[in-house]
Amino acid sequence: MTKAIRGGITAPKGFKASAVNCGIKKRRKDLALIYSDIPARATALFTTNRIQAAPLIIAREHLRNSRAQSIIINSGNANACTGPRGLDNARLMAKLTAEQLGIKEEDILVASTGIIGKPLPMDYVEKGVRKLVPSLSRQGGREAAQAIMTTDTSVKDMAVKIQLRDKKIRVGGMAKGAGMISPHLATMLVFLTTDALISKEALRKALKVSVDKSFNSITIDGAMSTNDMVVILANGLAKNDEIRDSGEDFSRFQEALDRVTLYLAKMMVADGEGATKFIEVKVKNAKNFLEAKRAASSIANSNLVKTALYGEDPNWGRIMAALGQAGVELNEGKVDIRLGRQLIVKGGKEKKFDSAKVKKIMAEPEIKITVDLNLGKGEATFWTCDLSEDYVRINSRYPT
Repeated sequence: MTKAIRGGITAPKGFKASAVNCGIKKRRKDLALIYSDIPARATALFTTNRIQAAPLIIAREHLRNSRAQSIIINSGNANACTGPRGLDNARLMAKLTAEQLGIKEEDILVASTGIIGKPLPMDYVEKGVRKLVPSLSRQGGREAAQAIMTTDTSVKDMAVKIQLRDKKIRVGGMAKGAGMISPHLATMLVFLTTDALISKEALRKALKVSVDKSFNSITIDGAMSTNDMVVILANGLAKNDEIRDSGEDFSRFQEALDRVTLYLAKMMVADGEGATKFIEVKVKNAKNFLEAKRAASSIANSNLVKTALYGEDPNWGRIMAALGQAGVELNEGKVDIRLGRQLIVKGGKEKKFDSAKVKKIMAEPEIKITVDLNLGKGEATFWTCDLSEDYVRINSRYPT
């Protein structure tokens, strides 16, 4: 059984973090560093956007040997669509950090988030890196999580521990993301650490499974960004027997990782730009899992559904329309829809329901939509938020 603990990204043994304001933003911290006392096994998943920011390109290069020891992250500037200069700057971030830490440049991963199309102010970044390294500490996780925020209104971090035989294993994480969130890693940065000793094959498998169930099952606005990644470092300092990609130990590790990633994913949805409601969309009894997920995604991404939920309008026709455009097998005459526990559509037709109860359900900060296709056994869940006027206001300008 997993147990939540304090510490976030630095909860696992051997990890430290720090954060500073280097001047990219006016006042808030904008540069963060994560460091492992020893080189760690590492793997990552990246945005599927065809436009890839410079730090992602460098991170891919440095992960070819499945190893990393440190991650340098800036916010306020995405270093995307910046051409050869952007690549040079991302490499320079890694070089400067490696020099300060006294480790190999290829053991540094680079991440950025913020405004697209503007060169990084490298004079600010260089000064910031020099301040980051001396301030690394086991207590620096929360400040690092603050430093990667852009339009986020809350810090997103989490850690758990599990018992594997005679050893305690810890998994920690921090994330940012509140807008431009769509499945396949939208504008999110997620950094995960563990002191587990785990093979690179098992680490890669566990991350992919966990991301599919968490970050690839949330949406805020259906928009996809250029910079986004989920990275995990495993330094093995728990000194457990090496976890392979199957068996009980792997299942326990997967459970711990899933708890961290799903918690962080749900925090992103709850912090959605302008959001007033957290919404769960569950599709069950679809032909198969993939069709269930496609249907849930279509409903969760529908702006018409999301605005209806914001307006507390039980307009189930919008749910049906989103379902119909999902491209999955369905029979309109078999579709049932519930808001909370209240059945509002039976066999594709409106069922007489208690309007007072429905109104109360829709006024809650958390709403569950359940769609039963009555065709098979496929089931999937997506998490999203409503869409308010504040979303437009926030995205009509970019905070610095």
